[in-house]
Amino acid sequence: MGRCPACGEFNAMIEEIAEVSKGGGRERTRAALPASQAQRLDEVTFDQEQRITVPIGEFNRVMGGGIVPGSITLIGGDPGIGKSTLITQVSALLSQATGRVLYVSGEESARQIKMRAERMAIQADELYLLTETNLSSILEQVERVDPMLVIVDSIQTLYTEDSESSPGSVTQVRECAARLQMLAKTTGMSVFLIGHVTKEGAIAGPRVLEHIVDTVLYLEGDPFQAYRLLRSVKNRFGATSEVGVFEMTGEGMSEVANPSEMFLAERVINAPGTSIVVAMEGTRPILVEIQALTSPTTFGNPRRTPNGVDYNRLLLVSAVLTRRLGLRLHEQDVFVNVIGGIKIDEPASDLAMAMALASSYFDKPLPSDMAYVGEIGLSGEVRGVAQLPARLNEAHKIGFKRVMIPKLRRKLPPLPGDLKVIEVRHVGEAMAHSLPKD
Repeated sequence: MGRCPACGEFNAMIEEIAEVSKGGGRERTRAALPASQAQRLDEVTFDQEQRITVPIGEFNRVMGGGIVPGSITLIGGDPGIGKSTLITQVSALLSQATGRVLYVSGEESARQIKMRAERMAIQADELYLLTETNLSSILEQVERVDPMLVIVDSIQTLYTEDSESSPGSVTQVRECAARLQMLAKTTGMSVFLIGHVTKEGAIAGPRVLEHIVDTVLYLEGDPFQAYRLLRSVKNRFGATSEVGVFEMTGEGMSEVANPSEMFLAERVINAPGTSIVVAMEGTRPILVEIQALTSPTTFGNPRRTPNGVDYNRLLLVSAVLTRRLGLRLHEQDVFVNVIGGIKIDEPASDLAMAMALASSYFDKPLPSDMAYVGEIGLSGEVRGVAQLPARLNEAHKIGFKRVMIPKLRRKLPPLPGDLKVIEVRHVGEAMAHSLPKD
């Protein structure tokens, strides 16, 4: 069948052959799990698990404070983004600090991994390497080595003899992930799975793979930039949407303790078309520079080119500036860029984007000591955003003197130092404060 009748995608239908065999993967999984009985909630007891602390602060932040014993984690990302580099560092540091780690690679030879470790100056006596794709052989080696952490690179290369389908198929990925989940839950070992992604950026394989694991991490970044973002989209043991910031170097991934200073390091003061937004990445506020450029179009249809911001948000902000403030952006090509390769999805960046566009349109610079936070509605009103105190504290810490925010309905807690807060109700009021007429 060429097109799926449910989702409408082409070439999405996959044949699965039902196999009935004694001792198969599902039967073996059921037999290994102990039988359970129903009990009242107040009868359930548990011991507080001691998390395994990774000597990388940004990685610990994303994991929710460390690795939980018996958990299974899935890491995805584009090819060449640094998944294997990061997990090699984590495995080496954990083997030095905590105990044995088994690194299973189905894509690289042991010599290739050794070359990467030498390039990164890694010395780890308790790090064991295994190049194997047969799941039964892998489980035998796990029983022999008895590691504290098992890393599989990648789950799409494994296969089990209980199924005749090829490695990477829906059946193989599902069965191998279920067997590894059983290993983690019955032995208390932590398991890390590295997963391939599709052209659209989603984890390749069945969706059930993301449901099986406890934590799903994505490593993101621009291939032409040195910075990488490790983002948590699912975590049964901590907060989701947490972000860790790393810089790719010749020695591996180095964590960035203060991302705001990094993203503003090359900022040009008093340049038209630039503004600063205090964005939230999980629970962390980050100051990011937004650049905008407006240029008279030479064609009938003006272009709207975003990089790092949502295309529909750019259209909305451009329409509001045209309709409510009289800026003739319908005659202009509009380009918006977020510096550093970071992507901002939250509506709180609308006000900074609008001010950058107005600054470029009038060719006047915005105040260099002012940051912007606020969502813009269709009538031009500036709406409130969440976690304002954390955003204001971060802006003050970086050295900004003024922050423009939406009109507040309730009083803010005491502000740090000499930080001045400017409250506005409408985008026109914000432009009058930022770009006063001569």
